[in-house]
Amino acid sequence: MSNVARMLTFLKDRKGVSLIELVVTVTVLAILASVAVPFVQMTAKRTREIELRRNLRTIRTAIDEYRKKYDWALDNKKINTVINKSSGCPETLQVLVEGYDFGEVTPPTRKFLRKIPPDPMNPPKPGEEPKWGLRSYEDKPDSTSWGGEDVFDVYSLSEGTAIDGTKYKDW
Repeated sequence: MSNVARMLTFLKDRKGVSLIELVVTVTVLAILASVAVPFVQMTAKRTREIELRRNLRTIRTAIDEYRKKYDWALDNKKINTVINKSSGCPETLQVLVEGYDFGEVTPPTRKFLRKIPPDPMNPPKPGEEPKWGLRSYEDKPDSTSWGGEDVFDVYSLSEGTAIDGTKYKDW
């Protein structure tokens, strides 16, 4: 029998793996995992950032639609001007969900949101309402305290930094 034939017979009869094969396999898997984990974390962060931008846009669009409807109702004498409501903004975010009567025949109340979307960077606890930073019409654009008169703008309460280096609360 030749040496090659003996070697093939030996390898064919052998059971299990050697320590070197095991170390090489574990090393390769560790390298792959060290590359994959940061990629997965970055993907998850990017997904939450996309959701934050979408939720901010949804709420801000609802506030703008409320203001347009309020101005329309004033112009068409459907409602009277309310003292301390010169901005035409909703009093709270909940008004966008519950609706507001703009004096139309049907439907009696106009709703702008089905529910208040959560802040993915500052998620609410189970059973808790979503929390957003609020600014009123009279507040400065970078204010972090709400004047309480109305809701002119919303922002994230997260102190985190985005992938692009900006703060979430500045979006």
